[in-house]
Amino acid sequence: MTANAQESFAAWCIRQQGRLEVALTDAIPVSGPTRLGEAMRHATLGGGKRLRALLALAAAEAVAGGADGLQTAEAAAALRAACALELIHAYSLVHDDMPCMDNDVLRRGKPTVHVAYGEAMALLAGDALQTLAFETLTPPDGSVNPCVQAALCGLLARASGHQGMAGGQALDLASVGVRLDEKQLRLMHRLKTGALLAASVTMGAACVPDRPASARDALARFGEAVGLAFQVVDDILDVTADTATLGKTVGKDAADDKPTYVSVLGLQRSRAYAHTLHQQALDALDASGLSFTTRLRDLTALVVQREK
Repeated sequence: MTANAQESFAAWCIRQQGRLEVALTDAIPVSGPTRLGEAMRHATLGGGKRLRALLALAAAEAVAGGADGLQTAEAAAALRAACALELIHAYSLVHDDMPCMDNDVLRRGKPTVHVAYGEAMALLAGDALQTLAFETLTPPDGSVNPCVQAALCGLLARASGHQGMAGGQALDLASVGVRLDEKQLRLMHRLKTGALLAASVTMGAACVPDRPASARDALARFGEAVGLAFQVVDDILDVTADTATLGKTVGKDAADDKPTYVSVLGLQRSRAYAHTLHQQALDALDASGLSFTTRLRDLTALVVQREK
């Protein structure tokens, strides 16, 4: 058994979150025109579960048979992919919180960027974080294989654009006050939230180019199940948790008359669906043929059992 396999899940998360915080701190400029760099750092640093980044790092380890199996270039690519995912996620939250979208004032227990820096600066900070994500994936120093760079950029672009996160947000805005059925709700959340979470897994796997096709396809199914499970649990927490625990305003979806899994299925059926998706994710890992999926299994449990 390798040292990586013996490390507890909690210790692994703390270690990886520490690495990510250092890498993101280095990537985001301290200074910038007026307060742009400050707003970017406010949006990204010092908070969040880093779930998307952890999924990418765990997927790369799974395909390599553990961290010890990762080549230096593969490990470097995985860390960059993890950072890029967090930058895209941060940009999406900045824009989603703005008055023209969800009009939220609290994120990760602190004022949202438009509250702290104004709407114009929040818009620019989100734009800058999005472009920084792709800059992070394409280092000019040759540390990441150009073919891997291209694959990662393509996966991230598709997950965050019109056929992914942005498209899902458009559906979300159009659904206010509209009664959706379960199929329509699933599509909206598969795009808005699930696409980037699923891409986290496929991007991590793409950092190890020689992965077998069967493992790649199974990991894609795993990512889709985890991505949807995250949103189902998010909808549950919006009606069962409190603002202090979540670090964001609770009950806002109901107040804004937005469709959620709880409003469509009810609380008990939503909980049952989250557990069904959990099992689907585990089944996909079983079908992957990979020998080191411990971290991915632990992260799946974290998604379904989290309280914030």
